[in-house]
Amino acid sequence: MTDPSVNAGRGRLAELLATRGGRAEPEAPFVIEHREALVYMLCQAAELEHGIMCQYLFAAFSLKQRADEGLTPEELEAVIRWRRTIAHVAAEEMLHLALVQNVLAAIGAAPHLTRPNLPAPARHYPAGVNLALVPFGEPALQHFMFLERPEGMALEGAQGIDAPLREAVPLPAEGDIVPQLQDFATVGHLYRSIEHGLARLAEKFGERHLFVGPPRAQATSADFQWPELVAVTDLASAQQALDTILEQGEGARGHWEAAHFGEFVRILEEYRAMLEANPAFDPVRPVQFATVRRSEHDDSIPLIGDRTTARCTDLFNVSYEILLQILERYFAHTEETDAQLGTLANAAVTLMAGVLKPLGDLITTLPVGPEHPGRTAGPSFELFYEDDDLLPHRESAWVLLEERVREAASFCSAVADGAPADVANALGPAERALTAVADSLSRHFADWGATSRFATDGDGTAAITTKDKPMLFEEDIKPLFRERDRNAMRYAFDLWSPDDVSAHADAILARLDAGTMPCDGAWPAEHVAAFRRWIDAGKPT
Repeated sequence: MTDPSVNAGRGRLAELLATRGGRAEPEAPFVIEHREALVYMLCQAAELEHGIMCQYLFAAFSLKQRADEGLTPEELEAVIRWRRTIAHVAAEEMLHLALVQNVLAAIGAAPHLTRPNLPAPARHYPAGVNLALVPFGEPALQHFMFLERPEGMALEGAQGIDAPLREAVPLPAEGDIVPQLQDFATVGHLYRSIEHGLARLAEKFGERHLFVGPPRAQATSADFQWPELVAVTDLASAQQALDTILEQGEGARGHWEAAHFGEFVRILEEYRAMLEANPAFDPVRPVQFATVRRSEHDDSIPLIGDRTTARCTDLFNVSYEILLQILERYFAHTEETDAQLGTLANAAVTLMAGVLKPLGDLITTLPVGPEHPGRTAGPSFELFYEDDDLLPHRESAWVLLEERVREAASFCSAVADGAPADVANALGPAERALTAVADSLSRHFADWGATSRFATDGDGTAAITTKDKPMLFEEDIKPLFRERDRNAMRYAFDLWSPDDVSAHADAILARLDAGTMPCDGAWPAEHVAAFRRWIDAGKPT
């Protein structure tokens, strides 16, 4: 049988799309005449990047992951590849969100990490921009392509999700003093208008008077290991940031094949080919979007009726909320040292990889409830507050962050106590990751002469979890090594083998301590500490 992935991206769909534009003249930019209007539209861009990222993650979580879920080995390989690709695209959306925060900081504005709960309420965005959490499938892929489509491309969206295509009509804004939502046809149109507004205001004010924010209040590759994550200090660096967003999303004008849009085209083509080869092919768990609490703007959204599922979803959403609070503190920091900023960045990464990812995987295996037999839930990304939850003062901010993380760890332990064994086992790594984040925050209290109220030992750290669970290789150590790490070291030994890692543990620890392993960037301190604790515990498997 011919591998359907061979011609992915070069099939009939890609050929058809190549005739539909992406090289046409761009939409006319809307007018941005003052700083407040620029801030307003950058906040719109931040919300879009944030919401789009959540959409992609929901779709990735909905995909099957195991051979016992009714997939052949070839099908499973393709599905895992799709999941990895969509997760990578979502990570780049996080990069875009960070770049928008950098531009906001550069022009003197506060970070903007909030967004409306999904699906976005009617009229919150222009008619052509709808955001909703839907599982993987042709409608989701068509929706993603519609959002990422290049300017000038005539492409219909997903039926039931996207509004009919129409020409955007920017509002006349010259002379206005109050910012208002402008109509934009595509995400690219929005960013090109922001680009135009930056150039207009740089000419109007002078660059020195436009870019008044401190570069240190921005994220860079020093903390987050994205080489494209640059500090914005002038018009040229702002342009560089926007170029990264546009080229990764829709591609350089007329060249979308390597951009997000092209990635979704390739996945859709391969998905269609595999369905044609096997009409029974079903790569998706029976995921249904449902929430724990009733939506404030859409009563039709189903509610999660299963108690364990609801509590796991609450834990996911609280951990997600904490992640946003930590990122908000990072971008709006005051007296933090470089080491303290590094801890905030590492905490954010640990929450994403060590808490949200395993919880998202778990939730898609749990039932929505008796009202929806046979259906499983998905991570709902519910936000509990409409406004940015800015914590403005360093000492109190760190106290509140540590307190909230420990509350989440304690709640995780309580959920595990009342859950079936398989759910409890899945929650263990998340609880330990939350505790590690809290400990990493509390270690800095001594920097300003304070002590954590949870402190029980000499370094000011503590855990308030009720159980002292032993560290195990399969649960705690193996997940720290990525597949790319494993492949890079297989010439010497297998990083996913407990025997191999145990035999080489001291050498691995030395490399981790030196920051020379992995080769693409050092581990967070919490991960190194976890590996050391596993060794000290006798390397249990």
